[in-house]
Amino acid sequence: MASDRETVAIVGGGTMGVGLLYVFAAAGYDMTLVEPDAARGDAARERLRKAAEGGLARGKLTKAQAQAVTEGYRHVTTAGDLAEGLSLVIETVPERLDIKDAVLADIAARTPKIIATNTSALSIDRLAQAVRDPETFVGMHFFNPVWSLPLVEIIRGAATSDATLCAAHGFAEAIGKSAITVTDTPGFATSRLDLIAAMEAIRMVEEGVASAEDIDRAMMVAYRHPIGPLRLSDIVGLDVRLDIARSLSGSLGPRYAPPRMLEEMVERGELGQKTGRGFFDWTETA
Repeated sequence: MASDRETVAIVGGGTMGVGLLYVFAAAGYDMTLVEPDAARGDAARERLRKAAEGGLARGKLTKAQAQAVTEGYRHVTTAGDLAEGLSLVIETVPERLDIKDAVLADIAARTPKIIATNTSALSIDRLAQAVRDPETFVGMHFFNPVWSLPLVEIIRGAATSDATLCAAHGFAEAIGKSAITVTDTPGFATSRLDLIAAMEAIRMVEEGVASAEDIDRAMMVAYRHPIGPLRLSDIVGLDVRLDIARSLSGSLGPRYAPPRMLEEMVERGELGQKTGRGFFDWTETA
């Protein structure tokens, strides 16, 4: 559990931001959420309420932890509203350099001890250009849903100090996560492994090797994956998969090139769960 003196802020109230606030608040940190959009801030609070109710019902949270998750955090609208010298600030805003650069610069102006980015694809060294002291900057790549998946991929940039890396591992341990350390290379470790399986599964559907249902079943039954690569792609978003595939194929070569089938699905607006249709029918949950 965290010391009551340790203060953490999450910048971005989307899906990942909600998950991060949940696990850090449950671990006892003094929390702040930065979310400029009032509607998104309200939606984040509602998702936290439902998640805390579920965690309490399953015995994953105590009543005190559930209260910390739902009521024990501050909501501010800009990074400039943060207190100075926080223990850790994690940004989890959209994967666009212009947005991240601006947000990271605002965070750095508040001089937190550590700044982390929850990017799954962007270069840590490139993003470090936006902060004052790159020694205090590190990648912390969490996985959705954050409260369920135990891995944190910690990405060390060229300037990341030993102290920052050690502290990042300490934060991961404090919230009950297992951490691996990787260097700042395209796709890091997990995105490369995940994407190569997803692209091959899509090619198999494209080539008529088997149905999406049977390809996923093969991975789950034979290799004990909790979810198949095609259903997971639908959940991640096929447009996100396509963006990452194009990025990695440009830096790592044609083995990551997106299949034409994926490009066509995205062109048709079949993006997976969020649009109701991808490799599976999600109309009841979209």
